[in-house]
Amino acid sequence: MLSSAVRAELAEELAEAERSKVPLTPLTDRFPDLDVVDAYEIQLLNIRARVAAGARVVGHKVGLSSEAMQQMMGVDEPDYGHLLDDMEVFEERPVPAGTFLYPRVEVEVGFILADDLPGAGCTEDDVLAATAAFAPSIELIDTRITDWKIKLGDTIADNASSAGWVLGTDRVSPKDLDIRNVDAVLTRNGEVVAEGRSDAVLGNPVTAVAWLARKVDSFGVRLRAGDVVLPGSCTRAIDARPGDDFVADFLGLGSVRLSFE
Repeated sequence: MLSSAVRAELAEELAEAERSKVPLTPLTDRFPDLDVVDAYEIQLLNIRARVAAGARVVGHKVGLSSEAMQQMMGVDEPDYGHLLDDMEVFEERPVPAGTFLYPRVEVEVGFILADDLPGAGCTEDDVLAATAAFAPSIELIDTRITDWKIKLGDTIADNASSAGWVLGTDRVSPKDLDIRNVDAVLTRNGEVVAEGRSDAVLGNPVTAVAWLARKVDSFGVRLRAGDVVLPGSCTRAIDARPGDDFVADFLGLGSVRLSFE
């Protein structure tokens, strides 16, 4: 476990890399003893600093929610990061690709909560009862680590590699859609680049949200009414380049667009 001083130093390095667009060598290369607790504490230092500067936490994202990604990282559970209001991007406004280091997009079924979720004992039934609607979503991910050469501690410390998110305009009640069987197709400039299904996320995206509610409770955090929750990607991540126009289509849920300039 790292000292508080080292955690603070690494948090500032990540924040500066995001500001300067100069990536870092992996934290885990320099500090092999960096563990999951260290990584979450580093993440929280930067989230608290951004909140103190005026940002608001408006939700959370789950990462490493597919079996393939967990095997690649050598872990047996997902990770999570924070969604801040200043990270939201919009369908009608192209995003400057130069704002990011190594931007990629992921296709996700977004959850919009109508009620607070319980913490330690949260179940899938609790999640469905508290969800106002599902929404089509694209998460914009990025890393402040050179060339995506990340291990688990690197991505957790780096807000689970989250950089932005967009919701489409469609909203579907949980009563009207079996969230376990939503086919998704991602096109880039009109060409299909990824396909998947919502059950790639732990077999059921609801399971990922329930896990998240239990996990963040251990850090004194709760998922609240109005929060947006991104449970994990239905497809592999796709690199985003200047001029790219992405559209994610979800069977029974609608679509969402994200463009880069």
